[in-house]
Amino acid sequence: MRRAAIERLLPAAYQRAGVPGSVLWALLDVMEALHAPDEAVLADVDALFAPYRAPDAMVVALARWVAMDHVVASPRPDAPLPLPPGRLRDLVAHGALLARWRGTPYGLRLALEVATGLRGFVLAEPADRPFHVVVRVPAAATAQQLAVVTRIVEAEKPASTTVEIVVAEEPS
Repeated sequence: MRRAAIERLLPAAYQRAGVPGSVLWALLDVMEALHAPDEAVLADVDALFAPYRAPDAMVVALARWVAMDHVVASPRPDAPLPLPPGRLRDLVAHGALLARWRGTPYGLRLALEVATGLRGFVLAEPADRPFHVVVRVPAAATAQQLAVVTRIVEAEKPASTTVEIVVAEEPS
């Protein structure tokens, strides 16, 4: 809030007393300076909720808002995120779509592809094992990506199913 706007909120007697060099003049300058950081945030508040414009720390909160807290949950507050910030932003951006398809093979495959950046996940339901799903992970997956895959599969699969995660072999 600008100094002149703050001054207009004061009673008339104070407004007349706010002359250059007075204590009131200095206080109004301080008030303007104290309001400036908050006004800067409020001027661009929509950026806090846009996954590709929000600060990294806010993206973690947004992930929790779109029910992806199982991906960002960590045992220690100082632990690094299991995903790079760009992947986490993608996951938040797809949050509504992922929520719509949660518990389905399409939803699980999409969540895995968005979180890892890899394509080629295969979900199979063996005929001889009811309520069991085999998730074949592309061979290009790293150890860190496998940890994320496990987190996502455990959270996104239907509760009544068991799961087996298998890394596909490199094509020869």
